Amino acid sequence: MELTPFLFGLYKLVKCAIYPLNWVLLLMALTTLWLLLPMNPRRLRWARISSISALILLLTLSSPLVARPLVSSLEAWYPMPMFVKDAHYDAIVVLGGGVLEQGTLRPMTDLTSYSKNRTICGVDLYDQGYADKLVLTGGNGHAFKDSPKDSPQMKRWAQRLGIPDRAIVTEEHSRTTFENASETKRLLGAASILLVSSASHLPRAAALFTKQGFRVTPVPCDFQMQDRPEESWRRLDPFDFLPNDRAIQHTTGLLRNGSGW
Repeated sequence: MELTPFLFGLYKLVKCAIYPLNWVLLLMALTTLWLLLPMNPRRLRWARISSISALILLLTLSSPLVARPLVSSLEAWYPMPMFVKDAHYDAIVVLGGGVLEQGTLRPMTDLTSYSKNRTICGVDLYDQGYADKLVLTGGNGHAFKDSPKDSPQMKRWAQRLGIPDRAIVTEEHSRTTFENASETKRLLGAASILLVSSASHLPRAAALFTKQGFRVTPVPCDFQMQDRPEESWRRLDPFDFLPNDRAIQHTTGLLRNGSGW
C-alpha cells in the first residue's frame, strides 16, 4: 500500500506512541492530573500508582542491564553470512538510515552514522565482487517538509569510496522499510540480493523484502552491541548498574525496529 502524505504523517505520529519515553511522560501527566484534581483517597491512590509506575518504567528503560541483552537478541537474529566461493547475486541493496541537513552550523548535508555505516558495508561487498550492481534505497523520511533524500547522499559517499557511477542505482521514493522493498521490487524484479542494513533493523527488513519476492541474504552491519545476549554479562562494570540515556536510545530503537513498517 502506497501512503499518501496525510497517511504517512499519521503513520509517523502513531509510531511516536511506541517510543518508551512517551510512556513515562504519559504516566507523569496522569500523576499531575490526579494531584491537580480535588483530592480524595481514590485519586491519591491512583496518583501514587501512576507515579511509582513512571519511576519503575523509567528505571527499566534506562538500565543497561535491560537494554543490552534485548538489543543484542535482535542483532543476533541474522549472523554474518558464510559466502561460498564465487558466490554472486543480482544486486547489493543498501537501506538508507537518514540524513543530517545543512544549516547555519552544519556546512553541508551529510549522512547519519546509520546511513554511512550501511553504505560502507555495501561498498565492501561490491569490492569483494559479490554483485555488479549497488542499489541505494531511501527518499525523504520527513512527513511535513521537503528535505534531502537518503539515496543521493549515499551515492555521493559510495562514489567517494571508489564505486563507479555505472554500478550505482538509486531509489529515491521510499519513506519506510515497506516502501524500500516495494520500490526496489519495481527496479529489480524478483532478484537475488544481499540486503544490507543495521543488525537490529534486518529482521523486519528481511521479512518485508522476502514478502516482495526477493531471494534475500541478510548482511548485518552497524552493530550497537558487542556480544550475543547470553554473553552480554561478561563485560559488566559498575557503571552498568546506573541508568543512562544511551540505554533509553537502545530500548527506543528496539521497539522502533521491531514493529511497524
